[in-house]
Amino acid sequence: MAAVTAYVGLGANLQAPASQVRRALDELAAVPNTRVTARSPLYKSPPLGPQDQPDYVNAAAAVETALAPLELLAALRAIEAAHGRRRDGTRWGPRSLDLDLLIYGDVTMQTPELTLPHPGVPERAFVLYPLHDIAPALVIPGLGAVSELRARLGDARIERLEPQDA
Repeated sequence: MAAVTAYVGLGANLQAPASQVRRALDELAAVPNTRVTARSPLYKSPPLGPQDQPDYVNAAAAVETALAPLELLAALRAIEAAHGRRRDGTRWGPRSLDLDLLIYGDVTMQTPELTLPHPGVPERAFVLYPLHDIAPALVIPGLGAVSELRARLGDARIERLEPQDA
């Protein structure tokens, strides 16, 4: 299988979240048949959903991978599990690590396990700001250009924690 460029969103708000995200970025580079080609700076953003939890630290990464989408998703979930993530069905709760497969080439798909592109991309500042840092010209299949989607958010409540080349 030829390599495909995919984009992964990373987030954490428990157990030293900046360290969790940085470690996960390093672990992405160790996924078989996959290499990280770009990583965004870290951002701090308020939680989605219940507000009685710590702010999140978020980032995005571009990877070139020869894995199929569901294989890459399985690798992301293995990294989450290694960071203590428990999938108990709680939506938008606090997390030691959350890895979302946002985009996989120009693939669009919807299965019980995975929807591509990720349906939350157009309205989530914590996805679009870091994604814009690493792929401002990217056009997301069926959704539009990252730069246009980000501009539509207006003044988002998100704070960059480090410079671009961190």
